[in-house]
Amino acid sequence: MPQKSNSDQYKWLNSGNEIFPPMLAAIHGAKKSIRLEVYIFADDLIGHQFRDALASAALRGIRVSVMVDAHGSSFLPYGFWDAFKAAGGHIRVFNPLWLRRLGFRDHRKMLVCDESVAYIGGFNIAKEYSGDGITSGWCELGLEVKGLLVNRLADAFDDIFKNADAEHPKLGNRAHPKTRGEIFTEHGSLLLGGPGLVGNPFKLALTQDLAIAQKVNIVCAYFFPTAKIRRELLRVVKRGGKVRLILAAKSDVALSRFATQSLYGRLLKAGVEIYEYQPQILHAKLIIIDDLVYAGSSNLDPRSLLINYELMLKIGDAATVLDAEHLFEQKLLHCKRIFLHEWKTNRSFWERITARLAHFLLVRLDPLVARWQLEKNRNY
Repeated sequence: MPQKSNSDQYKWLNSGNEIFPPMLAAIHGAKKSIRLEVYIFADDLIGHQFRDALASAALRGIRVSVMVDAHGSSFLPYGFWDAFKAAGGHIRVFNPLWLRRLGFRDHRKMLVCDESVAYIGGFNIAKEYSGDGITSGWCELGLEVKGLLVNRLADAFDDIFKNADAEHPKLGNRAHPKTRGEIFTEHGSLLLGGPGLVGNPFKLALTQDLAIAQKVNIVCAYFFPTAKIRRELLRVVKRGGKVRLILAAKSDVALSRFATQSLYGRLLKAGVEIYEYQPQILHAKLIIIDDLVYAGSSNLDPRSLLINYELMLKIGDAATVLDAEHLFEQKLLHCKRIFLHEWKTNRSFWERITARLAHFLLVRLDPLVARWQLEKNRNY
């Protein structure tokens, strides 16, 4: 039976070679509106292609709204958006850099065109993401979305776009469900995270699903989750389930990789299988728990789970989950498995010390600074 036109539909996009072309085609083909939200927008070939396509759409009379993060896109030269603005485009910079609120960033990534098609994932608009993730370009995943869910994504963009320069925690504490909360969809839910030490909808949903899971497959660029999530992963194995992690052998954030490695010993000893992706830098985010899949911008680290604004989809559509499992298995072919004995014997004293220091800085200190900033803003 053919799908109804208003039914949510999903298509995985494996690497920049599959992500960028349909995004650009959607921009060129847009008739009414374009919404683009991204952490990093680079001054390079890919950035110029997107900026010029957006400017061309604005010249056609389409309402084009773009939001970039002030920190992630801080290296854009002065005047980079002049032609886009002259064409009628609207650009906002999220949370302009200011020491008191520097830590709160918009890490979400989405493109919504005509409220009929959307693209989400971990990708930024930069040349590093262009390639197949094996011979060139970072290893990345995107998801094309069609159906009623696209309207919810458009609403989520509009809400945060209006408050791009709002002081924190004003934006983080608002009760508006589109800014921080869970929006139920046909096959699952849209999870919108923001600053706060409790109540992150992605963290809550993930913890609940892990509590009853039997099979867990995770691809994660930056992996040092909360203690509660780690405990739930270990409990999956303890009750006879299976947990496999694809983590980064190569990372754009060396400190993050060291922090992740500080967890290897405990995870391996408990029976968790760890694989490191070899060909390129790993930046993808994918979580498969039994018959559910999570996709979007969030990593499994304190910054994504407690500090940044993030966007994740939780999907229970059987075909989408099956395709995600195939993607996981494909990536596994390019991984090296880490075994406990080899891991223990091959690590130097300095590697162990560096891992512990990195874990302290990213897992303890970074959230502590964010909490301090949150409290300072409350009292301002």
